[in-house]
Amino acid sequence: MLALQVTTKIGDPNAVAMGFFFLFIATTLGITWWAARRTRTTEHFYAAGRSITPGQNGIALAGDYMSAASFLGIAGLVSTTGFDGLIYSTGWLVGWPVVLFLIAEPLRNLGKYTFADVVAVRLQQTPVRLAAAVGTLATVSLYLIAQMVGAGGLIRLMFGISYEAAVVIVGVAMIAYVLFGGMLATTWVQIVKAVLLLGGAAFLALLVLSRFNWSPTALFAAAADKYGEAVLAPGRLVSKPLDAISLGLALMFGTAGLPHILMRFYTVPDSKAARTSVFYATGLIGFFYLMTFVLGFGAMVLVGPDAIRGVEPGGNMAAPLLAEFLGGTPLLGFIAAVAFATILAVVAGLTLSGAAALSHDLWVHVVRRGKADAVEELRVARVATVGLGLVGVLLGITFKGQNVAFMVGLAFAIAASANFPALILAIFWRRYTTWGAVASMVVGTVGTLVLIYLSPTLQVDILKHASAWFPLRNPALVTIPLSFAAGIVVSLLAPKPAEAEGFDRVARRMHLGPSA
Repeated sequence: MLALQVTTKIGDPNAVAMGFFFLFIATTLGITWWAARRTRTTEHFYAAGRSITPGQNGIALAGDYMSAASFLGIAGLVSTTGFDGLIYSTGWLVGWPVVLFLIAEPLRNLGKYTFADVVAVRLQQTPVRLAAAVGTLATVSLYLIAQMVGAGGLIRLMFGISYEAAVVIVGVAMIAYVLFGGMLATTWVQIVKAVLLLGGAAFLALLVLSRFNWSPTALFAAAADKYGEAVLAPGRLVSKPLDAISLGLALMFGTAGLPHILMRFYTVPDSKAARTSVFYATGLIGFFYLMTFVLGFGAMVLVGPDAIRGVEPGGNMAAPLLAEFLGGTPLLGFIAAVAFATILAVVAGLTLSGAAALSHDLWVHVVRRGKADAVEELRVARVATVGLGLVGVLLGITFKGQNVAFMVGLAFAIAASANFPALILAIFWRRYTTWGAVASMVVGTVGTLVLIYLSPTLQVDILKHASAWFPLRNPALVTIPLSFAAGIVVSLLAPKPAEAEGFDRVARRMHLGPSA
């Protein structure tokens, strides 16, 4: 079990990676051409005509959720810190039961295209949708920056082309998927990507286990023998209990507030299909996270943390390095192409959810006050798609070389603090008011941004100051209760009996469907 030497083909042009990359691009552009012929209305553009089956949507949900942070990030964290890397996969996974039991059915029955449809269903449209759009765009932008920077860095290392060229390629591809194919193309791109990612990760995990008599226990024992028992115990990555709790809350409840995940529940025919698709997605995601744990410890034992950090300080190249160790340049090329496909598919979903917020929530309901027809809405959605794609490329180039790992955690913190409390209160509390909803979303969004700026993540790690004003690295432990409190207090201080009267109608529709 010799550690891999620093010599690696990462950074050199890889013919296998390029071949798989162009094959994926050709396949997905073919899907987009097929989907474009079927995308004629806003319902097709935003929700694939409600025609996606539960199984297809479950795979697409898993694909949407399994981002580069999941594949490259968790494997890298485990390979360099050991057991503590599991906190991210656990936090991301346990959010799905919350989605299954609290969110999926009401969202499908009450909404149309965005989560703001649910929050505003019995409240004043303009202020609620304006606040919801701000939270959505903040979440999407931060998530998008992390993906674009990750794509640029990955392609620079794997294909030998410039960072800027890689970011432009990603931007052009995601604009094409969303602009022409809408949700139908995005869904099938996610399905193709999910199958590739699950297959690639499973194959790599099996190759790892074959070196340890097919026993995960033997793998973990080898890691403990080589690097000490501490790698199998918590405390190396997150040493403070409050930090661990706050991060866990952001990951768990942020899942139930991510705009591009919530939007997927509108693609299935009914609420039963929405629940079933979450059930499938949970199983696939759980299986995937178990494999990333094997990949992380496999990279730790076979490659070594020092060699991994030597190639990329954040450890994000652990899985590609492991692939190179086990299968040489061809397997390295395949895993690199899969990682790139992962990023490409996720940014397409993010772009679509951002376009929906701009066109459906802001243009139709705020600017046009509900008077825009379907043709106008579709036209605005496509313009918004191009605009978001260009912004994504510019942000990706602007943040070149920056440590943007904190942006993923920040995106989850905003989703958990702004979107999740507003959804829960709108669905389950009769006395919730328009200004309570606005207060909840604004306090959640602004509070998260302010506290993350004052936190050690930014002040110490990024800006290199000696200390930080706010002690927690992720503010969710403070901002989630604060958002709930803001919504409840404002609603109680300024009650709206007329808005409360609509709760029974909403409750019937929530449980019985739109026909009620």
